[in-house]
Amino acid sequence: MFRFLTSGESHGISLNVIIDGVPAGIEIDTEYVNSWLAKRQVGYGRGGRMKIETDKAIIKSGVRHGKTTGAPISIEILNRDFENWKIPMSTEPVELTDENLAKISEKEITNVRPGHADFAGAIKYNQQDVRNILERSSARETATRVAVGAIAKCILKQFGIEGFSHVLQIGTVKTDKNIEPDLKIIEKNDLRVTDMKAYELMKAEIDKAKAEGDTLGGKVEVIYSNLPVGLGSHVQWDRKLDGQIAQAVMSIQAVKAVEIGMGVDVAKNSGKHTHDEMFFENGKVVRKTNNAGGLEGGMTNGENLIVKASMKAIPTMKTPLSSINLKTKQAIDAHFERSDTCAVSACGIVADSMIATVLVNAFMEKFGQDNAEQIKRNYETYKEMLRERFE
Repeated sequence: MFRFLTSGESHGISLNVIIDGVPAGIEIDTEYVNSWLAKRQVGYGRGGRMKIETDKAIIKSGVRHGKTTGAPISIEILNRDFENWKIPMSTEPVELTDENLAKISEKEITNVRPGHADFAGAIKYNQQDVRNILERSSARETATRVAVGAIAKCILKQFGIEGFSHVLQIGTVKTDKNIEPDLKIIEKNDLRVTDMKAYELMKAEIDKAKAEGDTLGGKVEVIYSNLPVGLGSHVQWDRKLDGQIAQAVMSIQAVKAVEIGMGVDVAKNSGKHTHDEMFFENGKVVRKTNNAGGLEGGMTNGENLIVKASMKAIPTMKTPLSSINLKTKQAIDAHFERSDTCAVSACGIVADSMIATVLVNAFMEKFGQDNAEQIKRNYETYKEMLRERFE
């Protein structure tokens, strides 16, 4: 099983991740991993933290001379901003001098933010200082997930499976549905859109929200191509690939809805406008539509995987909402800490990464996991079986 655990705080020494279940013999290019970390940091409307951090993956185990060994991979991403937080975020007891107490007190938080983990986390873990909650619940943690996703992508690329994300909506501005996503255009702009008319309107909406001290959410789409038929399974609820994808994407901070294929529009369409008719053409099964988004019965069906995720507006705002102080029990304005106005494009990168981890796990469940050569042989045998079946 391909699995991972992350650790680290937003302003701590570093973020860390251990990835287990990576086959031996997979080529890992650290710069490729770092290129995905850089994509996560780009986006019109991002905050000052992105100017401080330049995320770099330090691979500390599981890779030798550029190839995986089959052992767990550990990755560290240092927080450059920790230099300014050594006393408030020290893992060791600190001397309680007046100066140190002042530094710790300055970073203490008791004003909770509606829409954030602050309140529920402080109650669940019995914390008086909400700093102990927000440091871990921060979306800064997603840097580790993107690093894991890049490793997963290194595996999937060996079999011609690749994916990308793009932005469909920011605030009230939507891209034109008739414009097909173009990766070359998407990679060249800081909102990851193909529709450049919508791009200008999105920037204007972000500027307006920033001027008003507000924040914006939006919707992203992730597309994966060249997936074989039969990843996932229909036989048990927890083996259904659409369920696994939904859980993975919903786990991303601020994501409140996940759609596959036609998504919520299935509710208003009849069967003949929902399901994808099938035909034989040149020894292959083809479809003229892909409303199912590449998944039927919890399994890939050979079409492109299409997943949409809706992200709510970030709950940290310069113009704060009304809230409460956990210590004084008084009505106050919610806490504000340096934040983004809009991080929808970054959300797309994280969603792409999380989907990659689900797909690689399903792929290895079907074709093996120990080493790259064995997996390739099994995959080629499967493809040959399909060719023979539809000749």
